[in-house]
Amino acid sequence: MSWFQSLVLGLVQGLTEFLPVSSSAHLRLTAAFSGWDDPGAAFTAITQLGTEAAVLIYFRKDVGNILSAWFRSLTDKAMRGNHDARMGWLVIVGSIPIGVLGVTLKDQIEGPFRDLRVTATMLIVMGIVLGVADRLAARDEAGGRHRAAKQRKVLEDLNTKDGLLFGICQAMALIPGVSRSGATISGGLFMGYSRAAAARYSFLLAMPAVLASGAFELKDAAAEGHVSWGPTAFATIIAFAVGYAVIAWFMKFISHKSFMPFVWYRIVLGFVIIGLVGTDVLSPHAAESSG
Repeated sequence: MSWFQSLVLGLVQGLTEFLPVSSSAHLRLTAAFSGWDDPGAAFTAITQLGTEAAVLIYFRKDVGNILSAWFRSLTDKAMRGNHDARMGWLVIVGSIPIGVLGVTLKDQIEGPFRDLRVTATMLIVMGIVLGVADRLAARDEAGGRHRAAKQRKVLEDLNTKDGLLFGICQAMALIPGVSRSGATISGGLFMGYSRAAAARYSFLLAMPAVLASGAFELKDAAAEGHVSWGPTAFATIIAFAVGYAVIAWFMKFISHKSFMPFVWYRIVLGFVIIGLVGTDVLSPHAAESSG
């Protein structure tokens, strides 16, 4: 991997990690359209450490409160009803599905799931799902024609069942094209949470999974020696800087805007890919790495 490629891929990772458009799909497509080798699952996981560092810094107050309350709750029974302590347990519960499936489906994630036809299908399907969820949220917030506006749930309403359902939605993002934030936010909207609450929990829930995945891939990459460390580290730094700016923008955007621009973008991009693959302009295995 060249330094220019790492710059471009780092920018793509930072721009798309927190938006509901699938960063893994965009890394894969960037390589395919540019004629580069597929950056691979290891590169994706390692550069995600950069974007997760941005999450840790942006939500540092939330993370600090959750960790402090959770650790105190282990020995202090009075703390177990504390909202931040409960959030710590709910993040753990929500991380179980992606942890189990990530290990179980590792070969599929790094192989068949990277087929561009799968990516395109997931972009379209999850775009439609996000669109429906967004419309339901908008209807509740504005009030339907025949009823008063319905109050959407906030993070204080989160319980174990909802936390696990959020986690199952997050696990779907193991397939390129789904989008971690897109799947968890959609699930949250269907469960009745506000856009802001669903997005906030989505980012908090991603931390353990992404950090564990990145550490796992770092260990394997160090043992096998197949990662270009300099360019990968550079891409990770770029992803961190760009990702932080995107989080700040996105959290403001969703407070008063719809997800529909992302929905239409996903659907159009998915059909463009299907068209290119169907007319043999693009191979479904374009830019796949050989190792």
